[in-house]
Amino acid sequence: MSKKKYSKELFLSMYEDMVRIRKFEIKLTECFMKGMLAGNIHTCVGQEATIVGTCYALEKRDFITATHRGHGHCIAKGAKTDKMMAELFGKVTGYCRGKGGSMHVADLDLGILGANGIVGAGIPIATGSGLTSKIKGTDEVTLSFFGDAASNQGTFHESINMASAWKLPVVYLCENNQYGVSVNIKSVTNTESIAVRAKAYNIPGVTCDGNDVLAVFETVQEAVAHARDKKGPSIVECVTYRMRGHYEGDPASYRSKEVTEEWAKKDPIKAFGEKLLEMDVTQEELDAIDAAMDAEIEAAMQFALDSPYPDVSEVTLDVYASDNERSVAR
Repeated sequence: MSKKKYSKELFLSMYEDMVRIRKFEIKLTECFMKGMLAGNIHTCVGQEATIVGTCYALEKRDFITATHRGHGHCIAKGAKTDKMMAELFGKVTGYCRGKGGSMHVADLDLGILGANGIVGAGIPIATGSGLTSKIKGTDEVTLSFFGDAASNQGTFHESINMASAWKLPVVYLCENNQYGVSVNIKSVTNTESIAVRAKAYNIPGVTCDGNDVLAVFETVQEAVAHARDKKGPSIVECVTYRMRGHYEGDPASYRSKEVTEEWAKKDPIKAFGEKLLEMDVTQEELDAIDAAMDAEIEAAMQFALDSPYPDVSEVTLDVYASDNERSVAR
């Protein structure tokens, strides 16, 4: 736990968002296994500290690009669980009127430039967003979430090279959960970390404990301040672990039981809760948050179930750019 002074309210808010994300994801896995959701889903169970610590270091005006494992990113950036759930159920009350689904949630009012089903595809989008801020002379920071495997994509190197050369206000945030689908990052990358690659572009690069929400918060705060001060981009690597398979139904047989059990002992929510109990937070307060989040997620699912599907007349609405007023949802 950091020695810096923070308010109890901040700690409880962080804890609440971590629990909110976990319960949202677990509810989705239950719905998926019952055949209630179309397509597939990729959950972020186990990565909540990285997500919450990162988004709490941003301001509302700042932007993010998320990944195919992006539900938690959106929630931590301010997305409501009822509209999130509706989107995943394909309902018109969702953030993208039911057309984005699990991997393409977006809301510009919240600074969410979109989750993305293509590995590494959010990185150049974030770079373009940073370029926009620089050209306009505004001081928003854009943060790009990406996984360890995305660091071996050309988009990673090309985008960071451009951002470095032009000193763009972008933070490249690697959620290193050890695996790209079934491939361990160590088997395909000959560097001690992802962050060390920052040296090639003469920008800061730092690695932190992605299961420690305060460590992530403070590390990303520094990177955001660096970008907002017009000093250019940086790479932050948060080392964490996804507790479930790459996708729901993935048996994850490529990972040893021993390693998974060892990481389970580092559950970020459990660890943060224990730290809070050592302070002036009571078990009753944590239990109240747990119960409140249970109720919120149940209400969110009911909202999704009760919401209508888009009308067939909307089949091309928001799909193509057009001069037609109907091309933009109101």
